[in-house]
Amino acid sequence: MDLPRPTYRWLLGVALVVLALDQSSKLWALASLTSAFEGAHPPARVLFGSPPPPGFDGLHYTPKAHVIFSGEVVRLRYTENQGAAFGLFRGVPERFRVPLFHLVAAGAAVLVFFYFRQLRGARDERFARWGLPLVLGGAAGNYLDRLLRGFVIDFVDLRLGERHWPAFNVADVAVVTGVLLLLVDSVVRRARD
Repeated sequence: MDLPRPTYRWLLGVALVVLALDQSSKLWALASLTSAFEGAHPPARVLFGSPPPPGFDGLHYTPKAHVIFSGEVVRLRYTENQGAAFGLFRGVPERFRVPLFHLVAAGAAVLVFFYFRQLRGARDERFARWGLPLVLGGAAGNYLDRLLRGFVIDFVDLRLGERHWPAFNVADVAVVTGVLLLLVDSVVRRARD
């Protein structure tokens, strides 16, 4: 049995929920894991970005002690990512990196809308129905950080023994989950053909 054809309202609605969860979690990270809202910076400048403070040491806000879960496996700690996902392109000069991020964000949005437009409501499209808005919402969350602040706020840190995964955020989880769902979608549809 087929599902109703997905609408742009669905795509944008799920993407906006992801965006809201992402930005709320980043505000929580700023409030709980840094001194950002403790009087040194006006709240509006924290929310909408501010230039680096005097004596800039690589972080715009002074981190507080991190929160540890599950021994040393999961930590919540404030970090700033000026690169792409998982810190890629961090070393690229800003004059090249910023236009690249604008181009990638615009390209990703165009691809998501193009792919979504191809959906017809078939039952085997259910993975794409969820994957596309997750990718769009996650990409929008990190892009909004770049536009407002010039960096992405990351705060989830995973360590498995000596192995350390680069810090990430809710938007990153949404993008990775969405991409995995799209991979499953391509396998399911290929198996059907």
